[in-house]
Amino acid sequence: MATNFFFNNFQSSQEQLLIEDLIIESIKIYGLDVYYFPRTKVNYDGIYAEASISEFNSQYMVEMYVKNVDGFKGDGDFLSKFNLEIRDQITFTIARRSFYNEIGSVNNMIRPLEGDLIFFPLNNKVFEIKFVEHESIFYQLGSLQLWDITCELFEYSGEVFNTGIEEIDRVYVDHSLDQTKFAILTEDADPYRLVDESGYALVNENYDINTMDPTADNDEIQVESNDFIDFSERDPFSENGVY
Repeated sequence: MATNFFFNNFQSSQEQLLIEDLIIESIKIYGLDVYYFPRTKVNYDGIYAEASISEFNSQYMVEMYVKNVDGFKGDGDFLSKFNLEIRDQITFTIARRSFYNEIGSVNNMIRPLEGDLIFFPLNNKVFEIKFVEHESIFYQLGSLQLWDITCELFEYSGEVFNTGIEEIDRVYVDHSLDQTKFAILTEDADPYRLVDESGYALVNENYDINTMDPTADNDEIQVESNDFIDFSERDPFSENGVY
């Protein structure tokens, strides 16, 4: 053996367990409780590596340490040519043993997975896991004790939430495009009356929007647009002179 036998701790499992215990204790002291939501893929297509819809049906409280000490990372408030996007990023650190005991052993997961969600209680926002670094601290005493989880602010796109946490599940109710979650108003119904238990309703297509919203400017926009082009022509876009 080339290295000194009395000072070589890289093969000592007891020393490795000791430093892991210290890391877990440190995260419990300096970290905070977050909720972890595993993603369930419905009708997963192995060829295209995508699912028709994603569901979040369970939640697990676990302690994590926030590595960002001077604010969120990422592009922040990003103004693109399409709209304003909030691209805040945050990095969480979780002990491998804590993750396995609280989440991994229950869901047959060996590590946090990209696409899963984490609820950050300090700003009441949900972040989506984008990348998981497994060598954030390089082999202390010959082992790895941590996962570094890089997350970005979650952008809702039709996922189903049934976690049992009201403020999280409300996202699905408030922003869902599933028409089965709404009731349809009849012609003689009061548009200001809530017609179902959730308080949401689709408006009859023949209903006057100006009655619904006095500040609506649909009529003014229609009048202005009529001057752009005369759609009474037979072929207003043709250059061959045929009308």
